[in-house]
Amino acid sequence: MKQRLMIAMAIAITIAGCKGTKTETRTGITKAAFGTVDGKDVSLYTLTNSKGNQVKITTYGGIVTSWTFPDKAGKKESILVGFDSLNQYLQKPPYFGALIGRYGNRIANGKFKIDTATYTLATNDGKNHLHGGNKGFDKVVWDAATVNDTTPTLLLSYSSKDGEEGYPGNLKVNVRYTLTNEDELEIAYNAETDKPTYVNLTQHNYYNLSGDVNNTILNENLFIDADHFTPVDSTLIPTGEIKSVKGLPFDFTKAEKIGARIDSVKGGYDHNWVLNKKDTSLTMVATLSDATSGRKMDVYTTEPGLQFYTGNFLDGKFINHDGKSIKQHTALCLETQHFPNSPNQPNFPTTLLKPGQKYHTVTKYKLSIQ
Repeated sequence: MKQRLMIAMAIAITIAGCKGTKTETRTGITKAAFGTVDGKDVSLYTLTNSKGNQVKITTYGGIVTSWTFPDKAGKKESILVGFDSLNQYLQKPPYFGALIGRYGNRIANGKFKIDTATYTLATNDGKNHLHGGNKGFDKVVWDAATVNDTTPTLLLSYSSKDGEEGYPGNLKVNVRYTLTNEDELEIAYNAETDKPTYVNLTQHNYYNLSGDVNNTILNENLFIDADHFTPVDSTLIPTGEIKSVKGLPFDFTKAEKIGARIDSVKGGYDHNWVLNKKDTSLTMVATLSDATSGRKMDVYTTEPGLQFYTGNFLDGKFINHDGKSIKQHTALCLETQHFPNSPNQPNFPTTLLKPGQKYHTVTKYKLSIQ
């Protein structure tokens, strides 16, 4: 009897030891405190999929602070520029990882008309209005709720009051971030208004697929399914022309190294591409790849435009989560959107939202190893 008991105990200890050394990945969402701003508590949510890959999102600005994904050797790194503390985001970096609204991109001279009324917005980019103004959606605390199942989802909501940053109408916004088990970050935007207003929501992740901002993004390859783009003036406002990319350094209809022709574009790429898609279905519109890490990212969207920005204004002032300086051309943005300054360009797709209408767009970024 004593011998049987000892054997049973030994088996139990062995099993316990095996369990203790086993690495278990739990799919779902965790929440942690991330400081306070404007007297409101800020939280940091970690979404983990079945492969153990993670996206971290804070309720301040709906900012995605990191997205970890392995390279071809299995080394996990964040492919995003981001910080580990709220205080760093309060230093007003250039929209790292943030939700953008009410209007992503620029509106000329900070003015637009709806019917006979003229509305004046904050001019926070020279004489123009940029990314929602002085305190856009990137600088407010969003309410959060979670769906914790096999596809962890974070639901963020915000109510923008009539007159906020000069925009008319009370606008109710919600954004769903979902991390799928196929390593897709899906972002669904929804909004409703009680007065006619202009809305153009987007997301401002800065990507470096190498996982190391010491590496330039100029060696990464990019494909954009767009035969046309919108040229800009000296203040980066579209001229109104929709121009063919053929024969120009804006032609990414075949994958090209980003740095191959960037010197031919004054200031670098910061332009809107007119996507070839003809409807609002969720369609693959771009592919970014990095040969060294083996990482690839496909971009899907229901939107008609894509702003490609090569981090031209990054100057080393900010330090990434890994302690490295974020310098010019060490990160890039692929912002799905309607076109910049469309409220003042009647030939561009409209961004006017009226009472009773529902604003709904979806964008998905899918990571894989090429």
